[in-house]
Amino acid sequence: MHEIDPRAARRDPAGSAGGFTDLAAGPFRVDRDRITASPFFARLGGVTQVVSAGDSGLLHNRLTHSLKVAQVARAIAERIIGASESAELATKLGGCDPDACEAAALAHDLGHPPFGHLGEQTLDRLARHRFGLADGFEGNAQTFRILTTTDVRGPSAIGLDLTTAVRAAVLKYPWARLHIPQPHPSAIPQPPRGAAEPDDAPGTGSSKFSAYVTELDDFAQARAPFAGRIEPWQQTVEASVMDTADDIAYAIHDLQDFHRIGVLQHAPVAAELGEWLAHAAELAALSDAGLAAELRRPGRSLEQLRRRMHLKDGWIVDDEAFTEAVARVRHELVDGLLDTGFDGSTEAEQATAAFSASWSSRLVNGVFLLSSPSTRSGHLSLRPAQWHEVQVLKFVHRRFVLLRPDLALHQRGQAGLVTTLADALESWLLDRDELSRLPRRLHDLVELAHEEYAGIARTAPELLIGATGERVEGPDAVQGLARGRAVVDFIASLTDKQAVTLLDALSGRSGQPWSDSFVL
Repeated sequence: MHEIDPRAARRDPAGSAGGFTDLAAGPFRVDRDRITASPFFARLGGVTQVVSAGDSGLLHNRLTHSLKVAQVARAIAERIIGASESAELATKLGGCDPDACEAAALAHDLGHPPFGHLGEQTLDRLARHRFGLADGFEGNAQTFRILTTTDVRGPSAIGLDLTTAVRAAVLKYPWARLHIPQPHPSAIPQPPRGAAEPDDAPGTGSSKFSAYVTELDDFAQARAPFAGRIEPWQQTVEASVMDTADDIAYAIHDLQDFHRIGVLQHAPVAAELGEWLAHAAELAALSDAGLAAELRRPGRSLEQLRRRMHLKDGWIVDDEAFTEAVARVRHELVDGLLDTGFDGSTEAEQATAAFSASWSSRLVNGVFLLSSPSTRSGHLSLRPAQWHEVQVLKFVHRRFVLLRPDLALHQRGQAGLVTTLADALESWLLDRDELSRLPRRLHDLVELAHEEYAGIARTAPELLIGATGERVEGPDAVQGLARGRAVVDFIASLTDKQAVTLLDALSGRSGQPWSDSFVL
């Protein structure tokens, strides 16, 4: 059956060629095992989720987060195929296999660089402005590049040679930054989430995307079995399962983390939610300018969220459901979990675990399939009550964790570290006297990227444009793009600690040779 199933097709039909042996039986189980055996997966244990976890064991890293997303994704997929109506719709839309959903969830964060989203933003800025790469850097696109190109554990030694279904399921934003597919989803009147251009960088293409120009062939192959079943810019059902599971895990587990370490405090969260609940009508009557002027006062940020939801998500937003969501989060998070604090006791651990289990169950039970979703939603969605609850939970995390000034101070230092490391690696690549002593991994990445960009220049030169929109021509320009992509690939393959240690070595601050065999 698997030989004729287009969803289970691989790029390398030899399957276990080159001495590669798969232990699992089903094709999607094989994918899951290949992903978890990858060093890129193991590396996630040393990559920041929100802030560096160090050795405390109290904060999620990208590895523990991915494991929880996989757990939620499998539960959602099994719920879908367990009901005849949703199972029939899922089949019509292209399929929903629990093993494929679990594999995609395990893989979804492979491309995240050191220092979390801060590292991602810094690498994107460097890729576009320093190296002239029009598609810059994006963690989801980097994940797809690892799975299809830079990992070498598959039978062909180019990527992991995953099935088309799993490759399609990791395409959270199934488009390139520019042009692909046509018409580009950024041109849709109400663009899908992530497809619009960033307000502070017009003309740069979508703010989120899942494939660089170097992986467009794999992108097309992965999406081909779903043509005619879903729109060119829509997630597959399995990608939608992964995306929803990621949202659920993020909304619950990051709050749990910061409660554990005392960052998420009862008083400010209670004031914000309580003030909005007590004065919702008066806050709704404020003008946008008046609201902005009072934004530091409790309740105003939550009112701003309500208005933003109406602007972007009119397909589902409802003021009554929003009010009920704020009240539920206040009751269960603020008056429940945060009110007692966390002191490391058995009781505190039990309360935290109960909060996580209760909310996970509630949100997973709120999923359902849509045959004709809004452009802002995948075919899988949360019901209105749970959808609004996730928005409020994510708001609490952003407002009271991500926007803290002390976190900004920490992250500015990390951004500087990534920038300095990129400078040092580029300088090393440009030093002709040192070419023979480059780290082997960096050398191989340059050769790989040069082969890719040279091939694009020969076969599809219209795709080879610089960050400012000009056509890239000539061997020197191609080599420059290859050098930039290699530096970005190399830095993105580091853990937080490896990035710090490598920079220490390159700057002469380390007292011993730096030798991490995976990177060097």
